[in-house]
Amino acid sequence: MQTSVTFKNLDPSDNLKSYVANKLNKLDKLLDNPAEANVVLSVEKIRHIAEIKVTGDRLNINCREKTNDMYSSIDMALNKLEKQIKKSKQKIKSHRQGARSEFKEKQSAAEAMAQTPFDENIEPGIRVRNIDFKPMDIEEASMQINLVSDNFIVFTNARTNKVNVLYKRKDGELGLIQPLT
Repeated sequence: MQTSVTFKNLDPSDNLKSYVANKLNKLDKLLDNPAEANVVLSVEKIRHIAEIKVTGDRLNINCREKTNDMYSSIDMALNKLEKQIKKSKQKIKSHRQGARSEFKEKQSAAEAMAQTPFDENIEPGIRVRNIDFKPMDIEEASMQINLVSDNFIVFTNARTNKVNVLYKRKDGELGLIQPLT
């Protein structure tokens, strides 16, 4: 990480420069791309102020900390900076995961639609439900319709091996739908 240290109202010190450079190099491991750090160390009355600005590829983080000791100001500012970098990386990661999960949901929905035999004819607002139908007689189907909560039952007629639908009519009687051939 390229680091530039500026001193305001403070004598330039190689110890402070090397301290800041070492600490920022440790934070450089958190960054994916090369970044540039501008550090301004200043003194106002009894306050020691450390301002750090890190800029890089899609990254712009600022932090500022004031204490009575310059080294503690630097440490606290670097802690803030580390938290902000981690938060930024997590934000980017969650956005990428969100895009992936949306893609997976769309892909799984498309696969489900491809498995549905009537996918070309489905109109918006039509609810599709897949059901299993098993071979049984009409008498057995009439007993089964009383056990299920639906108003109909789809089954394969054991005598004709064709799909039939038995349904409850409004008058309480049962109706049967069967193919002609």
